[in-house]
Amino acid sequence: MKIILTLLTIVLSMSVTAQDSESLPYHQIPVQPDSYTAGTVVSRMIDGLGFRFYWATEGLTPNDLDFKLKEDARPILDVMSHVYSMSAIIRDAALQVPHIRETFKKPLSYMDLRRLTLQNYKIASDIFKKADHLESFNIVFKGSDSNRVVPFWNAINGPIEDSVWHCGQIATSRRNSGNPINPKINHFTGTVSE
Repeated sequence: MKIILTLLTIVLSMSVTAQDSESLPYHQIPVQPDSYTAGTVVSRMIDGLGFRFYWATEGLTPNDLDFKLKEDARPILDVMSHVYSMSAIIRDAALQVPHIRETFKKPLSYMDLRRLTLQNYKIASDIFKKADHLESFNIVFKGSDSNRVVPFWNAINGPIEDSVWHCGQIATSRRNSGNPINPKINHFTGTVSE
């Protein structure tokens, strides 16, 4: 009976994951823009990040989420939480609103972290795609007494590139936990062969 319940749980979770994944952005990278502007280049960088995050986190198991490469390393779920927090900074810069560090009564689930992170990337990408100039897209950290304003340059070498780094960390960790990413992914073209 215990085996049947375990198998049923696995099948149901795979079904929910598959259904949820189909509605998430970045299964493939969107069609490239017709022209190069500062905004379309940043948008494409975020799309590439979204694609990498989508596939680095697709189909993770509870074992993967708890996996650490070393004893003092963060487990994958903690890395995903960190990437989510950086996606919120990118989103808020795109929306041109002060970033307020989010606190939750309980940690977000794997599916929530994945969905919210990908949605944040999509929101930011869509906004930047329409922007000709980036000067007004500062990162603004909301403080108790005053706000700290950081130029958008820091978003590129900060949360955007740091998130790319962590996607590689997640991919490496899951490979070492025995669940490598889909081998049909082509990061160069941003596609998946069926």
